[in-house]
Amino acid sequence: MTLESLGLTPSTLVFIVLGLTLVAFIWGRFRYDLVALAALLGSVMLGLVPADDAFAGFGHPAVITVAAVLVLSRGFERSGVVDVIANQVLKVGERLMLQLLVLVGTVVVLSGVMNNVGALALLLPVAMRLAREHNTSPSLLLMPLAFGSLLGGLTTLIGTPPNIIISAYRGNITGESFGMFSFSPVGIVVALVGLAFIVLVGWRLTPKRSGQAAADDMFDTANYLVELNVTKDSKANGLTLQQLRDELDETIPVLAVVREDNRRAGYQFHGVLQEGDILLLEAGPDELKLLEDKVGLSAIAEPEEQEAAQEQETDAKKDDERQPVDTEGLQLIEAVVRNDSMMINRSVRQLRLNHQFGLHLVAVARDGGRLKQRLRDIRFQTGDVLLLQGSENEIADSLSSLGCLPLASRELHLGQPRKLAISVGIFALAIVAMLFDLLPAAVATSTAALVSLLIGVLPLRDGYQAIDGPVIVLLAAMLPVGEALETSGGADIIADALLRFGVEWPIIVSLAGLFLLSMLLSNVVNNAAAALLMAPIAASLANGFDASLDPFLMVVAVSASCAFLTPIGHQSNTLVLGPGGYRFGDYWKLGLPLSLVVMAVAIPAILWVWPL
Repeated sequence: MTLESLGLTPSTLVFIVLGLTLVAFIWGRFRYDLVALAALLGSVMLGLVPADDAFAGFGHPAVITVAAVLVLSRGFERSGVVDVIANQVLKVGERLMLQLLVLVGTVVVLSGVMNNVGALALLLPVAMRLAREHNTSPSLLLMPLAFGSLLGGLTTLIGTPPNIIISAYRGNITGESFGMFSFSPVGIVVALVGLAFIVLVGWRLTPKRSGQAAADDMFDTANYLVELNVTKDSKANGLTLQQLRDELDETIPVLAVVREDNRRAGYQFHGVLQEGDILLLEAGPDELKLLEDKVGLSAIAEPEEQEAAQEQETDAKKDDERQPVDTEGLQLIEAVVRNDSMMINRSVRQLRLNHQFGLHLVAVARDGGRLKQRLRDIRFQTGDVLLLQGSENEIADSLSSLGCLPLASRELHLGQPRKLAISVGIFALAIVAMLFDLLPAAVATSTAALVSLLIGVLPLRDGYQAIDGPVIVLLAAMLPVGEALETSGGADIIADALLRFGVEWPIIVSLAGLFLLSMLLSNVVNNAAAALLMAPIAASLANGFDASLDPFLMVVAVSASCAFLTPIGHQSNTLVLGPGGYRFGDYWKLGLPLSLVVMAVAIPAILWVWPL
């Protein structure tokens, strides 16, 4: 019995594979790169993708270009190009609309010349600092900032992966890819209109968290800062800090140990506790009871005295904008878990935060509120906001290794003028090579990335860390699956359905339907995956109308980047979820009207620049 005898034609099998893939993407139980790889291997086993071509996607020009752009983006960061701009952004005044105009306008420009997620990551701490300095809720700044990074990516070939994918697809079909600035006429118009909408109207649709910045409300750490005394009869007497943690079966971070007026940071204390030692740590009521019951540690001050001292420490902490706690070598810092972090779905113990990275986890916030469960039971998710304690000198490297983005105000490093000029020069030469068709985009960007590494603009280790492995695997795996959608006839089936729907309507109605379908898909799956799946459908639809291919591909390029409705549709949206204190349902309130504005502007602009 064959699959055909069961009615399972290749197109049917492709729809089954894609349906299961989309369900897995939306479910979110497994990372999207693993889901994409499973879809690829399943397609190979079902005969939809030839086994010899299964991994051809890893050498596809679109994949190589994305990887090279990620390296170049990190080079911009290290050379100081972006920090020079950010330093000027911080000088903006107290007017909220002016702050939005400068912040969102800056991220729009940066996202056109570097990876849009990288541009957002660089300006996120700047936005948090602006919010704190001017007593503004970050929720009013961060969602517009994230949406601005998506709009900026529309303006150039390298601004966002969907543009690169669409350009490569056009090259496969027609033999000529879109150029570096082919997306600019439409992209710039859409970005400017979107920017104007966000600054004038859109920010009013974002949730307004009252009082201090949302992140400040998450971690009122001084309310849990206590001093405990080691007495002669304490079970803790004679234990090391690690033995104390084992005894408690709980990760309660000891910030410092005070002995005879000498204070040492907890991560630097390797001896045994003695009578008279004072432990400075972060603990709530449940943890305090656990400490007293299991190891005989009790608070030095009475509750009333402790509360008064805590209020003073709270005021001092707010005034100092989270400067290090009064412990030598100790720093508390907030950080957000990136989508490519090694922490995702892992616990404190699995990561060995203290031993391997020299960090103590003090608190975790998710969906706008501090998690109350035991720290050791928490499995980290993308967008979690962490309060961490560690060495002032080492905490930046530790966060980078873990894949976390610091949110507390940071010093802006202006880099070296020589490297800054070289970095800009290398990028300019790559653009010239692409603009005049001297080199394909993949070759030009890869050459620029290689030169940046060779001359030391970016250390080799940072270059490898800059490459987002999950995104690369997703692209490489979904490219053959997207081709299977086309070769099996599945794309033609969907296009025929759209043609029948729009047979009595102008072509612009079908373009709007294509835009909506692609936009909705991009809000539940990665935008690169949406572009990969919708490109063959757009080509079949253009063929059915006997119209030019370009406007249909441009519709997919723009709509695949319009992931404004959910926090999972794009990495930029996910990055601001925790710091902004947003909830899942907050995004569509600004995202839906912005999506409609973009569609209303984009389709006429596309038809004007790329006639049917």
